[in-house]
Amino acid sequence: MKTRLWLLAGLILLTINLRAAITGMPPLIGQLQRVLALSGTQVSVLATLPVLCLGAFAWLAPRLARRFGAQAAVCAAVGVLALGAAVRALPWPAALFAGTVLSGAGIAVGNVLLPALIKDHFAHRIGLLTGLTMTLMALSGALAAGAAVPLCTAAGWQFALAVWAVPAVPAAAVWGLLAAPGADGRHRRTPPPTPRMAGGSLLRCALAWWVSAFLGLVSLMFYVLVAWLPQIMQAYGYTPAQAGLMTSVMLTVGIPLGFVVPLVAARMRSQQLLVVAVIVAKLVSLAGLMLAPAFGWVWVCLLGAATGSAFPLAITLLGLRTDGPRTAADLSGMAQTIGYLLAGLGPLAMGVLHNTTAGWRVPLAVLIALVVPEALAGLLAARPGHVRPHSGEDDPANTASRTDGELVRQ
Repeated sequence: MKTRLWLLAGLILLTINLRAAITGMPPLIGQLQRVLALSGTQVSVLATLPVLCLGAFAWLAPRLARRFGAQAAVCAAVGVLALGAAVRALPWPAALFAGTVLSGAGIAVGNVLLPALIKDHFAHRIGLLTGLTMTLMALSGALAAGAAVPLCTAAGWQFALAVWAVPAVPAAAVWGLLAAPGADGRHRRTPPPTPRMAGGSLLRCALAWWVSAFLGLVSLMFYVLVAWLPQIMQAYGYTPAQAGLMTSVMLTVGIPLGFVVPLVAARMRSQQLLVVAVIVAKLVSLAGLMLAPAFGWVWVCLLGAATGSAFPLAITLLGLRTDGPRTAADLSGMAQTIGYLLAGLGPLAMGVLHNTTAGWRVPLAVLIALVVPEALAGLLAARPGHVRPHSGEDDPANTASRTDGELVRQ
């Protein structure tokens, strides 16, 4: 019981470190550009770099977990995150970019291993623990974004960036203790996988691709809206203050849903009904923004409900569509590599499209069109079943009659 409490504490500490170092930087980009004399191109790269790092380093996580154990990999990841947060506070542009890459790498590994750790230690509570971690992740991200400017005003931009190394220290300490042999009562170093068990075997699994595509399209939509919603609303006649508040409302509406949706999803054999609800809400809200922007507050609230439900649902599927922590880590690594690389390119592509068409109707129409493949991927990913790395295929026939509780037991 005591060990499980330490594991729970470790999960909570890990979670609150997985967004703050990312969301705490964008509000300071203008200040950073002035102080460090960054060019427009450097600013654009800096804005996109954290999300791209989440995809570029996600593939490392399953390999580190298999080689050293998941607990040790998480301990190292949080340590790298803390180092990155400290390095980017040094007064040189190179340090800013290097620190951002280090922080992104640490967060990427933590992101991938979080569902696997829940699967391994709390398999009978996937919905509850996923909901809790998604809620804490959203809250810590919102707190970091809101505190960035006040911290900068009070103590300077270097402190405002470096402060997010502080919560990583107790997280690294707890996971370091849990990484000790026998610390969790059954911890062992996972032996190297055979060729057929390697994460790459998931590339032959259709279900793994559907889960990955769903997470990728969900993430792309979210990051595009976070990046461009203020400009979209200003173009439709809202003041900058109103547009900024709308973005905040969109994010806030999703916080309680981040807790509720995984709980509901884990109790369902098929999560397709939840996918349908998310898709309908996205279609209505995006179409409303494009055709009836005078009701912007209504569409923003509905859009917040849709995006706030979609990402937790996609993360929950990483646990529900796998039959053990190793496969969960492999699927999480594959899905987040594909998902975040796709999501990182989304805001840049939408910006180029906006500049090319001199308006937001075409970009909004493209987002509406992207809901179609998101719906297809989500519906196929939400069917009962789980990935089978040995054969590269899922086996609905063997799993259709099982409950989700049976699917997650090892």
